[in-house]
Amino acid sequence: MDTHTKNEADLENALLDNRKQLVVGKKVGNLAFVSGLSYCLASCTMILVNKYVLSSYNFNAGVSLMVYQNFIAVIVVSFLSFLGVVTLEPLTWKLIKVWLPVNFIFVGMLFTSMYSLKYMNVAMVTVLKNATNVITAFGELYLFNKHHDSRVWVSLVLMIVSAIAGGFTDLQFTAIGYAWQMVNCFLTASYSLTLRRIMDTAKQVTKSGELNEITMVMLNNSLSIPLGIILMFLFGEAEYVSQTPLLRSPTFLMVMTVSGLLGLAISFTSMWFLHQTGATTYSLIGSLNKIPLSVAGIVLFDVPTTVDNLLSIFFGLIAGVLFARAKMR
Repeated sequence: MDTHTKNEADLENALLDNRKQLVVGKKVGNLAFVSGLSYCLASCTMILVNKYVLSSYNFNAGVSLMVYQNFIAVIVVSFLSFLGVVTLEPLTWKLIKVWLPVNFIFVGMLFTSMYSLKYMNVAMVTVLKNATNVITAFGELYLFNKHHDSRVWVSLVLMIVSAIAGGFTDLQFTAIGYAWQMVNCFLTASYSLTLRRIMDTAKQVTKSGELNEITMVMLNNSLSIPLGIILMFLFGEAEYVSQTPLLRSPTFLMVMTVSGLLGLAISFTSMWFLHQTGATTYSLIGSLNKIPLSVAGIVLFDVPTTVDNLLSIFFGLIAGVLFARAKMR
């Protein structure tokens, strides 16, 4: 082979490699977009459906709704495991004992979220959830001596200001709803601060020495069912559920089932999106996702509002985006 022919062959190979890289890059970009869109749709729809069940149907049993959603998740994950689609670690007694403390917090996080959503509009719930970031930041500083730069603290102050302004201008203000949401913020922050340490301990008692996300989904949902049933009796929901005519409505049962499937979809799509992108992109998109969710909540549920309240909501959402960007640096 002469030098001219060899150079032509090298050029063709280089062009072929470039085409392959472009195809792979385009495919990865498409998967990131699809996974991100799926996560956003599942997350928004889940909250809106829960609000619809609790408020539009006036279903006074948030814990019962949570238990039903947990049950749906356990059934679906068990079926997928049986088919070999997902891999589950054996749920041994040692693993359950390690996981129980974080599961108590998880259950509290879910049922307080249900109660706050029943009494408050979606937009204000979304803004007040920013308080979770404030509590988490202080928790990281106190527990792990993790320091944040000035941009993070400025965005946290903006979140607090927007939450206070939103409360003062909220035409549907209810003290009980805001109380439930603040407890939810505390529990959500506690869950995120506790989870990493519990995960490290849990890995030591699994057979493989690992703990995948699917097993965590199964652990949280299966252990939440008995705890949820206890809460149903403590909050008087058991009697209400046994008597309400809503459970004899096929449409209502279908909506409840959809809410359970959406809850599981959030788990799967968030893991998929995180795998396709990274923690920073995931955090930023999660913050941006609150904007269309808030707008949809106001429009779909015909929430009475004022210009001042809308500005405080928008201010809080922007503060959330600034916080996500500041954490990236």
